[in-house]
Parts: sequence; structure tokens; C-alpha cells
Amino acid sequence: MDSQLEQQLEKIMPEDLARTFESAYHVIQGRHEHIDDLLKHGGVLLRKAAQKFTPTQMVLGVAGLATVAIIFIGREMHKEGEGNAQDVTPRDDKRQFANNSSKKNDDK
Repeated sequence: MDSQLEQQLEKIMPEDLARTFESAYHVIQGRHEHIDDLLKHGGVLLRKAAQKFTPTQMVLGVAGLATVAIIFIGREMHKEGEGNAQDVTPRDDKRQFANNSSKKNDDK
């Protein structure tokens, strides 16, 4: 009975995946206080996966995840550099600028 319980505990459960993806989502959203959770949940998931897969499968899996992470991070960094220019001048200042430019035109 104990060995059956141990085997069941070492299976990759949906909760393990959910916790890992949730922590990753929080870190991607900029909440860096969840990095510890991501490392902990990812480590548990990796330990459980290591028992199921061969070393070759683990190396290929980790390499695939790293590749996806690098591509995703590159795209996010590229998005941050791009953006639409917006006028952030307060509305009251715009009226002053409009009035000043019309006065200057009247003076000429």
C-alpha cells in the first residue's frame, strides 16, 4: 500500500502543471516576487518528470523549453521598444498653447 501511495505522489498531477504555469504567468506579467514560486514549482515538476523520462528525453525537453522561453522573452523585449506615440500633455496646457499660437499669429 505504501509503494502504491508513493507512486501516486510522484506522478505528474494537473495541479503541478497549473501551479508552474500560474507562477510563470505572474513572472511574465512583471510580478517578480513570484520567481521563488516558479523555481519551486518548476523544480518539483522537473523532478517528477525526470523519473518518467530517459536522460535523452529530459535533455531534449529542457532544450525545447529553453528555446521557447528565449523566443518569448525576445518578442516581449521587442514589443517594449515599440509603441504608439501619444500626447501626454494635460488638456489645460493644450488650450494655453492654442491661445498662445493664435496670439502670436494676431501680433504678426
